[in-house]
Amino acid sequence: MTHTAPDTGSWQDLDRRHFLHPFTDHRDLAGRGTRVIERAEGPYIFDTDGKRILDAMAGLWCVNVGYGRRELIDAAAEQLARLPYYNSFFQCTHPRAIELAHKLARVAPPGFERVFFTNSGSEANDTVLRMVRRYWDLRGQPYRKTIISRVNAFHGSTVAGASLGGMAPMHAQGDLPIPGIVHIAQPYWYAEGGDLSPEAFGIERARALERKILELGPHNVGAFIAEPIQGAGGVIVPPDSYWPEISRICKEYGCLLVVDEVICGFGRLGSWFGSQHYGLEPDLMPIAKGLSSGYLPIGGVLVGDRVADVLVAEGGEFHHGFTYSGHPVSCAVAAANLDIIEREGLVERVASDTGPYLQARWRELAEHPLVGETRGVGFVAALELVRDKARRTPFDPPGRLGVIARDIAVCEGLVMRAVRDTMIIAPPLMLERGHIDELMDKAHRVLDLTAREAAAFT
Repeated sequence: MTHTAPDTGSWQDLDRRHFLHPFTDHRDLAGRGTRVIERAEGPYIFDTDGKRILDAMAGLWCVNVGYGRRELIDAAAEQLARLPYYNSFFQCTHPRAIELAHKLARVAPPGFERVFFTNSGSEANDTVLRMVRRYWDLRGQPYRKTIISRVNAFHGSTVAGASLGGMAPMHAQGDLPIPGIVHIAQPYWYAEGGDLSPEAFGIERARALERKILELGPHNVGAFIAEPIQGAGGVIVPPDSYWPEISRICKEYGCLLVVDEVICGFGRLGSWFGSQHYGLEPDLMPIAKGLSSGYLPIGGVLVGDRVADVLVAEGGEFHHGFTYSGHPVSCAVAAANLDIIEREGLVERVASDTGPYLQARWRELAEHPLVGETRGVGFVAALELVRDKARRTPFDPPGRLGVIARDIAVCEGLVMRAVRDTMIIAPPLMLERGHIDELMDKAHRVLDLTAREAAAFT
């Protein structure tokens, strides 16, 4: 008796009936039908209709070493055979968690010798909230509970993670943020800078942190959390003046600096961590995504010595953790992934070769009549689709053209993400120049086809 694999329609029907997707309008999805991704290789994904698509989003910012890496598959299989699971509670550990923690301490900036493992970036940011408040309790300053974040930031979708983030649609569903989390304006010069120069705007937006600290009272503020570059918010690259002023303010008022490295970590900006690109000295760094190149779920918090020394020496039992913290198979894959990044020099390549090449080619798109701005660092980039380039006038309603461009891109064999009418990319770090040329050829074609659609409602 022979069995035939389900066709695309059958998969779509099963998906429609049983699978609730994240961040999805399910009624709309049921009408459209899902694209069923069946396999992947290198920087490409393939759907069940056989279409090859260049994945310029590296999955969800994570598949840094590309798909189908035998070293990661073998690391998982070997560990599954030897020790598929054990917990790290009850004074137990296992070699893979120890090995990965050691590797992370080696590639992390100076002053980061310890890591707390989680299963995702969302859980990492939940852990950040717990650590910040525990740290200040132990320091005898229990009122320093408030964490300041930014509007339009993304720090996960758990209750604490979504609260730390500044996404209005997420806050509207679930009475968020929870108490003790407040938000200041983002450093989004293109959309919000007005007549200010980028430098002046960066200073002004950084000083919003100082104003908020003074409003709340410095004795009540525990930490400021931010992504080096806001990823899901639209690849918001802050002006050069922004981060030095933020660093000054955090030091002056003694609050902890949390740099969310979930997207920017592990080479995306051409340095191991985004904090290094901007010369920052954080106290806590949430990590995930590129840690395992997305092959298995794993995240964590790199804990700076200022915090770790207090938690270890004075904290007693830290009542926080997860069944799968430091899962042995995930740790084995993550360690093998870090080995690939080091052995192939991917961080250095993004810094000195492929990153500058991608950014130079990406800037060519600024000449297109639909593009108001291009921006990016290393292997992350964005462009703004606008009605009027000179006035920076967006399309109305916001987001409609972005969705059109996103769907055209997939039809043209390219994954780009739409954030409102901002098109963003964050491709695998293993891309060669030929892949980048392919990406750009397709992006040009997408813009031309999108311009035709835009003419209908301009």
